[in-house]
Amino acid sequence: MAEFLEEYRWEPAVDRVALLEAEPALIGDEHWDVFLAALAEHLAAKDGRGAPSWVATRSLRQFWFPFNSRAARVDAVVHAPAAFRRRGIYVAAQELNVA
Repeated sequence: MAEFLEEYRWEPAVDRVALLEAEPALIGDEHWDVFLAALAEHLAAKDGRGAPSWVATRSLRQFWFPFNSRAARVDAVVHAPAAFRRRGIYVAAQELNVA
């Protein structure tokens, strides 16, 4: 995922839309399948575009904190991007940045 985020960041904005349009195959772990949908919506929003249509069907029934330390949970509740919160995933925005 880190490699994709790094490459996505360097692509021209006009080319980024194509990287998000095709629905990825399901991984088989509901948490990560929904995470990919949230990430696609989040990246599209950062570029001023709407989410790809395939993301609408993916959400969790129970909250999930991918980084589950006490400090990470507090940070995620406060700073989780809307695309992630809407799907029940709590991850702080800085966790999505690539070093």
